[in-house]
Amino acid sequence: MELTADNKLKNIVVVGDRVLIKPVKETQKTDSGIYLPPGVQEKEKVQSGYIVKAGPGYPIPHSAEDEDWKPEDEKIKYIPLQAKEGDLALFLQKGAFEIQYNKEKYYIVPQSSILMLEREEDLFD
Repeated sequence: MELTADNKLKNIVVVGDRVLIKPVKETQKTDSGIYLPPGVQEKEKVQSGYIVKAGPGYPIPHSAEDEDWKPEDEKIKYIPLQAKEGDLALFLQKGAFEIQYNKEKYYIVPQSSILMLEREEDLFD
Protein backbone atom coordinates (compact mmCIF):
# COMPACT_ATOMS: atom_id res chain seq x y z
CA MET A 1 0.00 0.00 0.00
CA GLU A 2 1.33 3.42 -0.94
CA LEU A 3 1.42 5.98 1.86
CA THR A 4 -0.55 9.15 1.01
CA ALA A 5 -1.80 12.12 3.00
CA ASP A 6 -5.28 10.55 3.07
CA ASN A 7 -4.33 7.10 4.34
CA LYS A 8 -1.16 7.64 6.39
CA LEU A 9 -3.03 7.20 9.71
CA LYS A 10 -5.66 4.77 8.42
CA ASN A 11 -4.17 1.72 10.15
CA ILE A 12 -3.65 3.46 13.50
CA VAL A 13 -6.02 2.34 16.25
CA VAL A 14 -6.07 4.48 19.38
CA VAL A 15 -6.84 2.49 22.51
CA GLY A 16 -9.27 3.35 25.32
CA ASP A 17 -9.58 6.91 26.55
CA ARG A 18 -6.62 8.25 24.57
CA VAL A 19 -6.39 10.55 21.56
CA LEU A 20 -3.68 11.08 18.94
CA ILE A 21 -2.80 14.76 18.59
CA LYS A 22 -0.81 16.50 15.86
CA PRO A 23 0.84 19.48 17.60
CA VAL A 24 0.37 22.98 16.24
CA LYS A 25 3.59 24.56 15.04
CA GLU A 26 4.33 27.37 17.46
CA THR A 27 6.14 30.51 16.42
CA GLN A 28 9.73 30.75 17.65
CA LYS A 29 9.31 34.46 18.45
CA THR A 30 7.86 35.86 21.69
CA ASP A 31 5.38 38.76 21.81
CA SER A 32 8.24 41.12 22.65
CA GLY A 33 10.23 40.03 19.57
CA ILE A 34 12.78 37.67 21.13
CA TYR A 35 13.55 34.54 19.10
CA LEU A 36 13.60 31.37 21.20
CA PRO A 37 15.97 28.47 20.56
CA PRO A 38 14.47 25.17 19.35
CA GLY A 39 13.04 23.05 22.14
CA VAL A 40 12.11 25.88 24.52
CA GLN A 41 8.42 25.88 23.61
CA GLU A 42 8.32 22.08 23.69
CA LYS A 43 9.11 22.27 27.40
CA GLU A 44 6.00 24.37 28.13
CA LYS A 45 3.46 22.75 30.43
CA VAL A 46 0.47 23.35 28.16
CA GLN A 47 0.52 22.38 24.48
CA SER A 48 -2.04 22.61 21.69
CA GLY A 49 -2.79 20.49 18.68
CA TYR A 50 -5.46 18.92 16.51
CA ILE A 51 -6.95 15.54 17.32
CA VAL A 52 -6.40 13.22 14.37
CA LYS A 53 -7.63 9.98 15.97
CA ALA A 54 -9.68 9.22 19.07
CA GLY A 55 -10.10 6.00 21.03
CA PRO A 56 -13.51 4.40 21.70
CA GLY A 57 -13.73 5.71 25.27
CA TYR A 58 -13.80 4.31 28.77
CA PRO A 59 -14.65 0.58 28.79
CA ILE A 60 -17.58 -0.49 30.95
CA PRO A 61 -16.82 -3.70 32.87
CA HIS A 62 -18.50 -6.85 31.60
CA SER A 63 -21.43 -7.84 33.77
CA ALA A 64 -22.20 -11.47 34.55
CA GLU A 65 -25.86 -10.58 33.97
CA ASP A 66 -25.28 -10.08 30.24
CA GLU A 67 -26.87 -12.69 28.08
CA ASP A 68 -24.47 -15.41 26.96
CA TRP A 69 -26.24 -15.72 23.63
CA LYS A 70 -25.04 -12.26 22.50
CA PRO A 71 -22.00 -12.17 20.22
CA GLU A 72 -18.78 -11.09 21.97
CA ASP A 73 -18.53 -7.79 20.09
CA GLU A 74 -21.93 -6.70 21.41
CA LYS A 75 -20.89 -7.30 25.03
CA ILE A 76 -18.13 -4.66 24.98
CA LYS A 77 -19.50 -1.23 25.79
CA TYR A 78 -17.74 2.13 26.13
CA ILE A 79 -18.52 5.53 27.57
CA PRO A 80 -17.58 7.77 24.60
CA LEU A 81 -15.00 10.54 24.80
CA GLN A 82 -15.83 14.23 24.61
CA ALA A 83 -12.86 14.74 22.28
CA LYS A 84 -13.53 14.12 18.58
CA GLU A 85 -11.38 14.06 15.48
CA GLY A 86 -10.75 17.58 14.19
CA ASP A 87 -11.01 19.29 17.59
CA LEU A 88 -8.28 21.70 18.66
CA ALA A 89 -7.12 20.53 22.09
CA LEU A 90 -5.17 22.28 24.84
CA PHE A 91 -3.49 19.57 26.89
CA LEU A 92 -0.98 19.08 29.68
CA GLN A 93 2.44 18.13 28.37
CA LYS A 94 3.10 16.14 31.56
CA GLY A 95 0.41 13.54 30.75
CA ALA A 96 1.31 13.19 27.05
CA PHE A 97 3.57 10.70 25.31
CA GLU A 98 5.52 12.05 22.34
CA ILE A 99 5.95 9.71 19.37
CA GLN A 100 7.41 9.92 15.87
CA TYR A 101 5.33 8.34 13.09
CA ASN A 102 6.37 8.67 9.44
CA LYS A 103 8.85 11.40 10.41
CA GLU A 104 6.13 13.52 12.02
CA LYS A 105 5.66 14.33 15.69
CA TYR A 106 2.45 13.34 17.48
CA TYR A 107 1.28 13.09 21.07
CA ILE A 108 -0.77 10.30 22.61
CA VAL A 109 -2.82 11.97 25.33
CA PRO A 110 -5.37 10.55 27.79
CA GLN A 111 -8.61 12.50 27.88
CA SER A 112 -7.92 13.38 31.53
CA SER A 113 -4.92 15.49 30.39
CA ILE A 114 -7.02 17.56 27.96
CA LEU A 115 -7.90 20.94 29.45
CA MET A 116 -10.06 22.43 26.71
CA LEU A 117 -11.45 21.62 23.26
CA GLU A 118 -12.32 23.99 20.45
CA ARG A 119 -14.76 22.58 17.93
CA GLU A 120 -15.87 24.15 14.65
CA GLU A 121 -19.47 22.89 14.81
CA ASP A 122 -22.12 24.45 17.01
CA LEU A 123 -22.10 22.74 20.42
CA PHE A 124 -25.69 23.64 21.25
CA ASP A 125 -27.58 21.90 18.44
